[in-house]
Amino acid sequence: MAKSKYTYVRDFEREEQLLPSTWLVVRIDGQGFTRFTTKHKFTKPNDIRALHLMNRAAKVVMESMVEIALAYGESDEYSFVFSKKAKAYDRRASKIITLLVSKFTAAYVFYWNEFFPETPLQFPPAFDGRVVVYPSDRIMRDYLCWRQADCHINNMYNTCFWLLVNQGGMSQRDAEKRLNGTLSRDKHELLFSEFGVNYNNELEIFKKGSVLVREQAPIDVVDKDGKSAQRQKTVVQIRHCDIIGDAFWREHPEILGSVE
Repeated sequence: MAKSKYTYVRDFEREEQLLPSTWLVVRIDGQGFTRFTTKHKFTKPNDIRALHLMNRAAKVVMESMVEIALAYGESDEYSFVFSKKAKAYDRRASKIITLLVSKFTAAYVFYWNEFFPETPLQFPPAFDGRVVVYPSDRIMRDYLCWRQADCHINNMYNTCFWLLVNQGGMSQRDAEKRLNGTLSRDKHELLFSEFGVNYNNELEIFKKGSVLVREQAPIDVVDKDGKSAQRQKTVVQIRHCDIIGDAFWREHPEILGSVE
């Protein structure tokens, strides 16, 4: 950057450098998505096209930022977990947040027609973001447990709510009153007894959200002699699995083990 007598204004800039050797979690959320989903006629309670689009945008982010250890998404939010060793952008909070949110939003718009070919964008979607520092593996895991538990709770409520509205003929206000104070077992009973729905048979992506993780996968290649072969390559895979229990972490020990 060229110097001039005006260069002194840079002295007013301040960078928040995040603590080293800690997990960095960037969570993005759709801004004004109640209006956005209504305007674009998303299916309630879950629009599988919209969830796949969120996953596609998240995959773009994770493929471009190699220090993201894993990501978790549900509804209109996504959490990206940066390794304890991550040195991305010198751990400058503003740089990490702005680049991640802008890349996610750009990918969301770029791939919109692939998932909504018959629904033109009426106005630009927007996402906000924040970054939180977690000092230990256990706290980072508890953060992800919180988000997946939130996915389950919200999905069960919304499944009941929209069935009461769309099939039960209730107004939205009456459906809210009907569900007020109900427990999980009450909602299970409501779904099965009134609508014949076994909640356990709902799609895993609805109940558990989406987990993006790096795994080894075979890919087809052509060697220098023109012969076809297969090689193992680390790729971003999308899973719909439990991350609250220990099984996932035993299957992917590299997420925690590689950072100590």
